Amino acid sequence: MNTYNQHTAVIQDGFETYFAEKLWEMIPAFYRAEDGLSENPGVLRSIIEIMARQAANLRRSSDRLWEDQFIELCDEWAIPYLADLLATRLVSAQNPRGRRADVGSTIAQRRRSGTLLLLEQLISRITDWDGTVKEHFRRLARTPHGLDPESRGWPQHAHDTPAGGTANLRSPRISELLDGPFSSYHYTPDVRQLRGKDGRYGIHKIGIYLYRLKAYMLRQVDPFPQLGHPEFNGTRFTFDPSGRMNPLFRPRQRVENWNQWRGAFEWELPAAIPCRLLGHAIYSVREQHIQLLQDDHGLTDAAASDLRRIRQQIFVNEYRFQEVLESLPNAVELTSLAIYLPLLAAALIDNCGKSALMREAIMVDFGGVEGPIATEQTLSANLSAPVTTAPDEKRLLIDPERGILQVLGGALEEAPTVSYHYGLAGNVGAGSYDRRSIDDLEVDRNIAGGGAIASIQLPNDGVARIRDSRTYGPISNKISVRNLHLFAANRTRPYIRLGSNWRLSTGANTESFATLDGLWLGASAADTAVIFQGDYECIQINHCTFDPGGDTDIFGDPIHPVSLVIEAQVDQLIVNASILGNIHIQNGGLVEELIICDSVIHSIDPTVSAIEQPLGSAQIDRTTIFGAVNVHRLFASEVLLTEIATVTDTQTGCFRFSMAPTGSRLPRPYPHAPMSFSDSSHWFTSRRFGDPGYAQLSETSPEELQRGAENGSEIGVFHQLANPIKADSLRNKISEYLPFGLLPQFINVT
Repeated sequence: MNTYNQHTAVIQDGFETYFAEKLWEMIPAFYRAEDGLSENPGVLRSIIEIMARQAANLRRSSDRLWEDQFIELCDEWAIPYLADLLATRLVSAQNPRGRRADVGSTIAQRRRSGTLLLLEQLISRITDWDGTVKEHFRRLARTPHGLDPESRGWPQHAHDTPAGGTANLRSPRISELLDGPFSSYHYTPDVRQLRGKDGRYGIHKIGIYLYRLKAYMLRQVDPFPQLGHPEFNGTRFTFDPSGRMNPLFRPRQRVENWNQWRGAFEWELPAAIPCRLLGHAIYSVREQHIQLLQDDHGLTDAAASDLRRIRQQIFVNEYRFQEVLESLPNAVELTSLAIYLPLLAAALIDNCGKSALMREAIMVDFGGVEGPIATEQTLSANLSAPVTTAPDEKRLLIDPERGILQVLGGALEEAPTVSYHYGLAGNVGAGSYDRRSIDDLEVDRNIAGGGAIASIQLPNDGVARIRDSRTYGPISNKISVRNLHLFAANRTRPYIRLGSNWRLSTGANTESFATLDGLWLGASAADTAVIFQGDYECIQINHCTFDPGGDTDIFGDPIHPVSLVIEAQVDQLIVNASILGNIHIQNGGLVEELIICDSVIHSIDPTVSAIEQPLGSAQIDRTTIFGAVNVHRLFASEVLLTEIATVTDTQTGCFRFSMAPTGSRLPRPYPHAPMSFSDSSHWFTSRRFGDPGYAQLSETSPEELQRGAENGSEIGVFHQLANPIKADSLRNKISEYLPFGLLPQFINVT
């Protein structure tokens, strides 16, 4: 059987060795002996090995003849031939996943051509994004008819907009849904082409809403406490361990079985969670709920009779539900905490935002006996200002838009832990995404539970693993690094808070190695850096975040950046899929070769360069750099520079398929898009680290930037996502299956 090692990308079937020895045995012994004694020994053996490689390829192709007849198993070269048999349009070869999925589903797609089910399937299959399709002609205003069904605001909304009528202005939050796929407003026809928010609603228009951001799950995180505040007294926290007020994200919760397809609810699509959605609670009492209360909680027959009077009714919020309970004859019993809390838990329906999000997206654990806080004891709230009153039965307030939680009922004996989701466009920086390649490492030290990291836990020559996403710090310096590998376990994101500079020195050792993988390093003081000293052959920083700062915490204090400082002699410094602050080589340090790929380098101080490398060469690929760049020699490809770049040696190096402001000193101009601009801030959805759209190109960024890469994709850190290529593939397939006469409109929600 053929075996394939995904880490080395080498086929290990032994065919080449087998055929080489087989052919070598066919050569007369005399010629084999002469080949070893000739002036250029081994020439005949080399020819045999070349023939053996071709024989091995032929054998592999022969073995795969059967597999190449099936789209799920075939090689890439066979996909166009299978597509020809089905007479389907192929999507771009730059989107191999979408191409294979499209050909494999062609017959099923033709059977469902023109349906909303198929259009939403295409979004998932072709692009791997989430999305929903809305018929905009159904959102056109019209005169209400007497036969229109009565709007009940269930299960998705509670603002009761009449079908085809005007908005219910009594619902104060109805405008939050404006211009989105779940808007309840009705519109007059707009015949213009789609441009921003104009031209969406018309008789022939259908809206395809795309959710391109990904949701990443974090478990058992230490929230950042707001201590010493007279009003909160240690009861208010941010979900983010650095103290940032970042929005919480909701994960994808769509039904995986497309045969059970239905239109998506708002909480089933990955996006930031509004306070309105977390507070969207719908209650309905059923007979089994009443029986449960009688059997387990001592509900009297009289109170049960009262509940049966409101059985099967729909209550669109907890306030309305409580108001009705208080109007019943046995209101005292029904509103007592012993009955009211389990009643809330049982009557909350599944198809509402609070039920879905508190079950899948957010969890707060107080630890000890109390454990995770129940949904019925949680309330969504705007915590931008102090909350002075809250219902007695509530234990926790959550503001998902700011990522803040507040505990009610006094300070806790121990700090809680939280589990939640954050959003980002792709796998960059420290994160809870899959890094399964590290699972093969043999671990010498395991670190868990948070707190300080002592020097003995970091071997000078060995591997240390942080097993969870807790908060750590301080971390001890190392003075005799030989081969240190410190990494976070797969799908975790530990946060290490530095109180001062963290120094990693080789001491008397030479040609040392150091690797940091999957760590988020923050600072509690200004001018904090990770400093490498001594003599290194290679330093690797993979999937790490050195906090770029540029924000304030819940106290209003600045969050300080963490710099990478090299004061050592380094042959090779590799930065891969990371988010870093400044990179400076100083105090006699030297990096002969700096390699940066698929990363973000962010300097929040306009007077400080993002990269400062006076000597050596820099190879930068598929990277976004916020800040100036000063290097000696530069080789760049698919790089986006927002500030002036100065390269000392312009006779060597290359700057290809990249973008830099006019006035930059660059080597060897190659196809790229130099532009004269004074403000590039609108190029990005956000420049604030922690926002879901951080470093993501916005829709107002130049076309040369969105499609300026060598393969037609975008320039910068998210180049490998191939978003423009996926979008083109989706447009082609939508046009193939869309009903005749309808105009598709592609709208990026996030």
